[in-house]
Amino acid sequence: MLTKEVRRLLKSITNKRARVVIDHILKHGQITTEDLEKQYGYNHPPRAARDVREAGIPLDSIRVKSSDGRSIVAYKFGDFTRIRRDRLSGRLAPPKELKTELHKAGGGRCYICSGRYETRYLQVDHRVPYEVAGETKRGREATGNFMLLCGSCNRAKSRSCEHCGNWRGEKKSTVCSRCYWANPPVYVHVALRPVRRADIQWEEGEVAEYERLRAQSRIAAESIPEYIKRLLRHAISDRPQ
Repeated sequence: MLTKEVRRLLKSITNKRARVVIDHILKHGQITTEDLEKQYGYNHPPRAARDVREAGIPLDSIRVKSSDGRSIVAYKFGDFTRIRRDRLSGRLAPPKELKTELHKAGGGRCYICSGRYETRYLQVDHRVPYEVAGETKRGREATGNFMLLCGSCNRAKSRSCEHCGNWRGEKKSTVCSRCYWANPPVYVHVALRPVRRADIQWEEGEVAEYERLRAQSRIAAESIPEYIKRLLRHAISDRPQ
């Protein structure tokens, strides 16, 4: 049974996606990823659930069956004693000046894949996720707290963070700050895993080089990453020490 205070707090959430999740759970007791995709048109359902959590409302994830019998995730309210009242107003919209400054500083590139995009195609992202650190200092002097990501890399970061033990557990900012998703040039882990990544993008005149690599990888019956790794191993081993 929800208390009047809890209902008041739930009604105070204004984020559109969070409202959809909250209202659906209030009516049905839970909301599935299938509901979010098919009924509300959200292609990345965990992002909608994350909006609720970022607004300070605890959600539990459970496994249920989809309409065709697949195992999928559903969300329901968690322990309301864990409501984060300091988050109820939600995250602040990034000021236009911050995005402009980040775009200029990064040469118009996504900080993860280095693809070059117009400003409108890049998204301001907290280096240390809002879910972990909350709202951080803003302004031109604090651009180091943020980065610009293309939509694809932002979704990839979200998926990786949501499966990270630190995200689900203690939420230590120091752990996040040493992750690939916070600082690709210098990091010690990827969502707590001892992994190293190299995101490479071929652009414009370089596309022909990529197509040659793809053709050669098919002949070798290897995936492109496997083929490139093998080429690099040979290149490194052939170099004089």
